[in-house]
Amino acid sequence: MTIAIIVFLVLIAALGVPLFVVLGAGSLIATYAAGLDPAVLLIEMLRLSSSPNLIAIPLFTLAGVTLARGGAAQRLVQLFNTGFGWMQGGLAIVALLSCAFFTAFSGASGVTILALGGLLYPMLVGENYSKRFSLGLLTSSGSLGLLFPPSLAVLLYGIIAGVSIEQLFTAGIIPGTILLVMLALYAMVTSRRIGIPRHPFSFAAFIAAARAGLWDILLPVGIIAGLFGGYVTVTEAASCSAAYALLLEGVIHRRLNTLTLYYEVFRETCVLVGSLLIILGIALGLTNLMIDAQLPMMILSLLEQDITSQWQFLLLLNGFLLIIGCIMDIFSATMVIVPLILPLAQRFGVDPVHLGIIFLANLEIGYLTPPVGINLFLASQRFREPMLNLFRAALPFLFIMLIWLALVTYLPQLSLWWK
Repeated sequence: MTIAIIVFLVLIAALGVPLFVVLGAGSLIATYAAGLDPAVLLIEMLRLSSSPNLIAIPLFTLAGVTLARGGAAQRLVQLFNTGFGWMQGGLAIVALLSCAFFTAFSGASGVTILALGGLLYPMLVGENYSKRFSLGLLTSSGSLGLLFPPSLAVLLYGIIAGVSIEQLFTAGIIPGTILLVMLALYAMVTSRRIGIPRHPFSFAAFIAAARAGLWDILLPVGIIAGLFGGYVTVTEAASCSAAYALLLEGVIHRRLNTLTLYYEVFRETCVLVGSLLIILGIALGLTNLMIDAQLPMMILSLLEQDITSQWQFLLLLNGFLLIIGCIMDIFSATMVIVPLILPLAQRFGVDPVHLGIIFLANLEIGYLTPPVGINLFLASQRFREPMLNLFRAALPFLFIMLIWLALVTYLPQLSLWWK
């Protein structure tokens, strides 16, 4: 009977039933099967509502939506192009930097691909980069900013795992930068191999682009300085970001110049945040049931029969998370999987902050892997290419990211350098 119910829930999820409906149904069924009061599901929702960092989610989302609507993507591409376009492989590096920056604020790589893909793809092809390289670069670049502040994925992990979000943001700086450098080096080598010419640096063009994009660059700089300097909390940084973004696009650039545009910005924000919070609340209720049923302890007892070292546990964890990344999006996986693996990681001596970086790195790679790699779906829609072609194009970048994952996993100093 239990197996039949699980199969049914998986089936309706595959048919497109909203995730919160599937999780809610599973939670209620498990509650009644255990003879518990369904009110236990509401306890976690109450705990979630009292989280001091919860308000940061809608505020950072509002900032990201506002910047996307206000044309920040185009200004950033122009700024990075005049600043780095003269280098070997300069335009490819511009694409990496622009996508990483924009993903950190948009919170979802799909927005990055849709916002920047149509702008950068013809530029790359026009510079004589191959179609396959250009598609692979843009498909993989959409998830590069997930470790940088103010990434929504980092916020969610911190709330669910009960880990300091400031520490997570600090821990993600070096691993995220290393990945950008590795991909930039690959882009430079590819550019040299196929003979992409350099462009002369224009100081006048750089100054003009800097004037347009300076205000956009100041936002992440201010967040990082405020958080790492201890001047603001995450919630205060989120409030400042939202206010700054509205001021920037409404007053300085005047891209939001009608009430209709403001309505669209707030409406899109409410839809994104509402869908996220309802899944988060229900997922936490289901997680509470699994913990009450001692499911993590059962898994731990099975693991301890064959796994005796942290190295073996991390290897198994990466394999498991890569599979999870193939079938779940990063937000759903964070809500459902983190509470299960957190006690296991602590048993094997893995720092919760380091675990967060490993977890997010795996799920970042999951954006590129079928069958549910969201980058592949959205890139297929944006560039009108079959998913299989995009996956093949992204394979060199995927290989580099797997090497990076091994470095992040087995060199915890990269994440915990600040301790």
